Amino acid sequence: MPANKENERDPGAALALLWGVGNDRPRRGPKPKFTPADVARRGIEIADAEGLEALSMQRVAESLGLTTMALYRYVPGKPDLIDLMVDTVLSDPPDLDRAPDGWRPRLEAWARACRDVYRAHPWILTATGLRRQAMGPHQVAWLDAALAALEPTGLSARRRHDAAILVLSLVRSLTQEALDTTEEGNAEWDRLTAGQLARHADRFPALTRAVAEGAFAPTDEDPLAFGLTCVLDGIQGLVDSSATSP
Repeated sequence: MPANKENERDPGAALALLWGVGNDRPRRGPKPKFTPADVARRGIEIADAEGLEALSMQRVAESLGLTTMALYRYVPGKPDLIDLMVDTVLSDPPDLDRAPDGWRPRLEAWARACRDVYRAHPWILTATGLRRQAMGPHQVAWLDAALAALEPTGLSARRRHDAAILVLSLVRSLTQEALDTTEEGNAEWDRLTAGQLARHADRFPALTRAVAEGAFAPTDEDPLAFGLTCVLDGIQGLVDSSATSP
């Protein structure tokens, strides 16, 4: 089998897999031992434990006691498997009717629920960032929930979508930063840069003052809270200006 076989894809087959089209059709031969959902769950276990780089069709097949060729009866290829894994871990979006009334608290609840998913399954950041992947019903439902939360703003459909993607980008960025940050790494950065800044303070006066005033000091503050305040304040400003425009 060609080495790139597992990365080949048929967009139509990918969408059919995600949306369950044709799964109930009778097939020739023996009854399948697994379902695409079973395969996705096994892929999730591997990615959760070892990262997305450890995932391969061969690895998933071996964990299920199948040959790699046999696994293609269930999923067309690795990209399709990853799309199915993403839609599986997303599950249903949060019930925003339980959040306080108003677009702002509901969009904030959506953002925090999204961060919870990314924290539980860090590989999803890579899986949804490498390419424009096919979207399954759960992923579509998350976007729909964000757009529904923004409907009371009165913004245009384009601006509501832009706002939802902006909030999502904030969540993704802060989650990735948290995953990349360690106490040891911060200490090493402080050690390596402190001397350089001290010797070149005249070249970087604003940064030198910020460091001296504690800009990089450890804090228990939630960066998402600050980020959402900035972003949601900006959206509110757009709402206000739209409301007063002739």
